[in-house]
Amino acid sequence: SEDDDDESEEESEEESSSEEEDEDEEEEEDKTLAEKKRERAIARIKKRMADNEAARSVDELRAPVVCVLGHVDTGKTKILDKLRRTNVQDGEAGGITQQIGTTNVPIAVIQEQCKMVQGFLAAPLRLPGLLIIDTPGHESFSNLRDRGSSLCDIAILVVDIMHGLEPQTIESLNLLKKKKTPFVVALNKIDRLYEWKPNKHKDVREVIASQPHNTRLEFQKRKDEVILGLAEQGLNAALFYENPDPEDYTSLIPTSAHSGDGMGNLMASLVEISQSYLAKRLSFTEELQATVLEVKAIGGFGTTIDIVLVNGRLKFGQTIVLAGTDGPIVTTIKALLTPSKMQDLRVKSQYLEHKDLKAAQGVKIAARDLEKTIAGLAMRVANNSDEVELLREAAQRDLSSALNAIKCKPLGVYVQASTLGSLEALLEFLKTSKIPYAGVRIGPVVRKDVMRASTMLEHEEKFAVILAFDVKVERDAQEMADRENVKIFQADIIYHLFDRFTEYQDDLIKQKKEQFRSIAVFPCKLKIMPEHIYMSRDPIVVGVSVVGGVLRTGTPICVPSKEFIYIGVCTGIQHNSKDVDTAKKGDEVCVKIENPGGDAPKMFGRHFDETDMLTSRISRESIDACKDYFRDELAKSDWALMVELKKLFEIL
Repeated sequence: SEDDDDESEEESEEESSSEEEDEDEEEEEDKTLAEKKRERAIARIKKRMADNEAARSVDELRAPVVCVLGHVDTGKTKILDKLRRTNVQDGEAGGITQQIGTTNVPIAVIQEQCKMVQGFLAAPLRLPGLLIIDTPGHESFSNLRDRGSSLCDIAILVVDIMHGLEPQTIESLNLLKKKKTPFVVALNKIDRLYEWKPNKHKDVREVIASQPHNTRLEFQKRKDEVILGLAEQGLNAALFYENPDPEDYTSLIPTSAHSGDGMGNLMASLVEISQSYLAKRLSFTEELQATVLEVKAIGGFGTTIDIVLVNGRLKFGQTIVLAGTDGPIVTTIKALLTPSKMQDLRVKSQYLEHKDLKAAQGVKIAARDLEKTIAGLAMRVANNSDEVELLREAAQRDLSSALNAIKCKPLGVYVQASTLGSLEALLEFLKTSKIPYAGVRIGPVVRKDVMRASTMLEHEEKFAVILAFDVKVERDAQEMADRENVKIFQADIIYHLFDRFTEYQDDLIKQKKEQFRSIAVFPCKLKIMPEHIYMSRDPIVVGVSVVGGVLRTGTPICVPSKEFIYIGVCTGIQHNSKDVDTAKKGDEVCVKIENPGGDAPKMFGRHFDETDMLTSRISRESIDACKDYFRDELAKSDWALMVELKKLFEIL
């Protein structure tokens, strides 16, 4: 909450400096009234912050926000499903978490699930529960994760014991290190170990001890590999029951989301760490901290937003300020909803309505005008009407700083996504795939977007494309796109979107290649072999050796040394009496050169002889065509020859 403080200070400074001396005194009076009002609001906000800060104490804790990170398919969502006994995993696109969900685990459930853990119930529980955020797990979602980990107080890093550390695991580790977030490592999928005998009603220590000798050995080996991998990343780690110093060593907790082994231990460790090391951070304060996770419509409430209330409390009827696609949104809370206990926010279920809610929770807020809200940014609450203006500016700043961070290229595709997180994820993905983007927007695809994308038609046809990730395409926009020849690709999974786009680009290049194959002339230089002259005119059939470049059928050929006379088009190439399409430098081939209609056929021995070099006849157009469409088919040496011929032919 300190940043807001600085922000409001900065604002007041900006304001006071921006006063212009006005001729009219009345105006000045009005202005000073507004100014005074504004300064009062700023002062009030500051005072409220200071009071709230002073009132914090370690005696009243809020639920810690727990993040689950890890490589794709290590079983993050499965662990969560086990913790709350639901089935989100099966309802997701491709089993991949595409949106963020939150789950509230009340303390009673924790006690129930941890009752087999040795020495757990002896210590008093001071937490009201855990709030678990299930973060999407692809590489592409690291920015969403970036968002998540600043929300999150403690993290579970899921590692598949059978695979060790994978690229994303390391990425998540770096995120955690960057944010200095405490975390535990769940060594998941221990049920995959050879001859593992599960027992979810016992402490995982006992379960491991009761395994057959070979299984124990395999467990030791795999566990040591993971510890080694973490050591390479500069982290000390040890099994949670052999941990010499929890401050210095990260705990490894063997779990199996499939059979339920070790789930109790996982929760117990989270609670223990939260209570002992994070008490200061988890002290409850009235200062509101809330982040919008996603925006979606539900029957009966219209468009709602899912938020994580990290600190403070929300009341029915408060005025909230949010960042939106068309400027900040100010609205009042119509309903505070939470899913019935122990379910993910994403699962459709009956909601409970509340008058007021205390942190930390996942809350659904129903209010008017939420359609244009942007997920991934902070939500603010205005306690007085004169604060609204300040908060609107802050919300606008949030958004503009987020969007200004996105660097667009003058030529590129047009990108639209449903939330800030998914937008950033998509852009990150496009960056690594070397696809430039010219514009970004959050929200459904409308005609305006098609107009903007169609401007690319005059520069680069392949970029006249809109990539729509998880958003609707309005009907009139689609019709217009078909008319204007703008392609709109829609998908819910980033990877599909990308595949379709690359497919489309390859098709375009293929079409263009066919179109320009006749224009593009590849450079080549041929030497006639005097002992292999088979026909001297119409068609000329001679043996040549390729001195440089690429000779392909269809290449027009001329003789620079005899005033560039044009002798015809190479219509056939034979290599060891087999027909081939191309001949590379160093090949000795027989070529058939057919006379282009018009002039009298040129004849070997009269118009030119074996001392002359033959080259392909290039022109400005052919060079451009090669540059644009066949760059990948020509080697460095071929381009060098192209330059040489260009000088020879005196092409500008």
